[in-house]
Amino acid sequence: MTLISFVVPAYRVQGYLRECLDSILGQSFGDIEVIGVDDASPDDSGEILAEYADRDPRVQAVRLTENIGLGPARNVGLDRAAGDYVWFVDGDDWLVPGCLPHVADRLRDTRPDVLIVDHVRAHWNNVGTRSAMRDVFPDPPGAATFTLPERPETLRLLHTAWNRLVRREFLVERGLRFAPGWYEDVSFSYPALMAAERIGVLDRICLHYRQRRTGAITRTRGDRHFEVFAQWHRVFALIDTWGMDELRPAIFERMIWHYLTVLGNGARIAPELRAPFFAQMHADYLQFRPPAGYPVPPGVEGLKHRLVAAGRWRTFSALRGAHQTGETARRTAGRVRRRLVPVVRRARDGALLEYYRAELHRPIDPTLAVYAAYWYRGYSCNPAAVYEAARRLAPQVRGVWIVRRDRVAALPAGVEYVVAGTRECYRVLARARWLVNNVNFPDFVRKRPGSVHVQTHHGTPVKVMGLDQQRYPVGATGMNFAGLLRRVDRWDYSVTSNSFSTQMWERAYPADYTTLEVGYPRNDRLARATVEECRRVRAALGLGAEEYVVLYAPTHREHLPGWRPPFDPDRLLDVLGPTGRLLMRSHYFHDRERLPHGPAAGRVLDVSAHDRVEDLYLAADVLVTDYSSAMFDYAVLDRPIVVYAPDWDAYRVARGVYFDLLAEPPGAVATDFPGLLDLFRSGAVRAGTAERARAAFRARFCALDDGQAAERVVRRVFLDEPA
Repeated sequence: MTLISFVVPAYRVQGYLRECLDSILGQSFGDIEVIGVDDASPDDSGEILAEYADRDPRVQAVRLTENIGLGPARNVGLDRAAGDYVWFVDGDDWLVPGCLPHVADRLRDTRPDVLIVDHVRAHWNNVGTRSAMRDVFPDPPGAATFTLPERPETLRLLHTAWNRLVRREFLVERGLRFAPGWYEDVSFSYPALMAAERIGVLDRICLHYRQRRTGAITRTRGDRHFEVFAQWHRVFALIDTWGMDELRPAIFERMIWHYLTVLGNGARIAPELRAPFFAQMHADYLQFRPPAGYPVPPGVEGLKHRLVAAGRWRTFSALRGAHQTGETARRTAGRVRRRLVPVVRRARDGALLEYYRAELHRPIDPTLAVYAAYWYRGYSCNPAAVYEAARRLAPQVRGVWIVRRDRVAALPAGVEYVVAGTRECYRVLARARWLVNNVNFPDFVRKRPGSVHVQTHHGTPVKVMGLDQQRYPVGATGMNFAGLLRRVDRWDYSVTSNSFSTQMWERAYPADYTTLEVGYPRNDRLARATVEECRRVRAALGLGAEEYVVLYAPTHREHLPGWRPPFDPDRLLDVLGPTGRLLMRSHYFHDRERLPHGPAAGRVLDVSAHDRVEDLYLAADVLVTDYSSAMFDYAVLDRPIVVYAPDWDAYRVARGVYFDLLAEPPGAVATDFPGLLDLFRSGAVRAGTAERARAAFRARFCALDDGQAAERVVRRVFLDEPA
């Protein structure tokens, strides 16, 4: 018996349908079927469904000869469904990778009539907004099931069909189907909750609800929005038929809320239709109002309810107009403020720039070295290692760090600093003899005769960089290559960790600098690490000596903003066993990785904000990464590395790579999440094949990382000793 039947109606969704289907069929849980219903779509939606059905036996394609609408099209799919549960997913939405095993576990464990899952709204401008799940259930109900009278707040969750799975036999027994017309979810979702004896809530984001810029009914004006009334009339007819008067107050409040939402959306109800829409709201208020009353919301929302009850359209309209006028005034004032802010900022920046230019005419300070890392994010990486070596070997050099104001507290004790954007910052940039950074300094910085600029970089490159990105425009959006070359021309030294990096940097950043192929200073600590230091680091992180620690550190996809590799901490920890611990570190460009909320939450540590990534390397028994330079650093420790590359083909085509990571990996390789689990389950992470691959990788990329790289840089740059 199939566990889940997905019903996917398709009408004018050809641009999104493949993503929807791939998100379902690409899940690691396979006990599913997909029934795609082509609702006589005038685009290629039907052809796409047929294509998927031809190549995947789990897909059925149904082609309707005439357009019958979303609700009836879902009924067609429901009639063909064979699964225990039915999930109605719209063709322009898509599932979150890795969600389905969790959904399946909850269905099998609790056997609910209805299981509601969480979602996010994915807006067309790449902005995501969360649902009301956390507001409705501040304390998630967990695996417990309940009835609607026991948890009436469930009604405040979005009343759509796609955020819930419904037991198929339950639908058949209760005769629940979708009605024709717009707002068909209303007369399906609410009755399903009313009739359910077991309702479950899965506090996990499982679906992206696409907010389309055009084409959605919520952005379509017309009189079809009046069809919302008929859908709510069906709900109250069932309340009467089923004798569920105890639910009438809560359902009634939701009805008025929904009517007000539709009326308040100027993209739906044209001005000439608002008065008659309000009149029907008033009529429904009088017809369906509970005899004993209902929970009227407080504040402005409560005032709206009272005006609907009294049928006072003119007052309602006048207040709405006054509110809109006030909002317009506030937006106008906001725009004025926003225009003033850049003017003030430009004036301030202009004054600072003039101050910088004046300081350029003063003598260079022959003892001053200025350090920065990652756009002033703090004290880290190769510049930090060079700074520490310079304090020891060249104490006559005064080192000053530039850091953002919000990162000052993270500086080690005794480190001299200036705050980015201040007069002090501009002064040291103008007068320093040495400037050391792992990225470029701002464009206004000038290369003074007698000053020395050291570019340490911050990783051995897998992905293409610099001028090479011109061949991969998807990953080079917004780049100014002429400006890049002007910044590169300031370099006196380029520090590289191996001959491969030297070759790639010379290609990517052609200029007249001197290459210091000396190893990476930041890796000196790894090369010199002792067993005792590793124990201290683990203890400081709260990790036990006997725990099996896996560090997961994915990289950023510039060409896919917001994309995250499919990775499920709970399932990995299940495979690692009771001694397994997971460290998760997001790329500094990224939002934080989503951490588990279930039983495994205590075994996962978010280390994204940890200042010294070297601590994490020393603490970890295994590194799992994708295309991050972390693998080259971690390889210095000669510990197992797993390359998890679920989008390798797409990544190397869109972003471009310098070598075939899957052909020359530092260890075991997985291209999907089940494969990653199998590597740990089978022991392949430490098998002979992986060990040999790591040895070859280390020989190619880590031969210079002997613990003396920072000293070599200091002796060459600060002490002017020969290489």
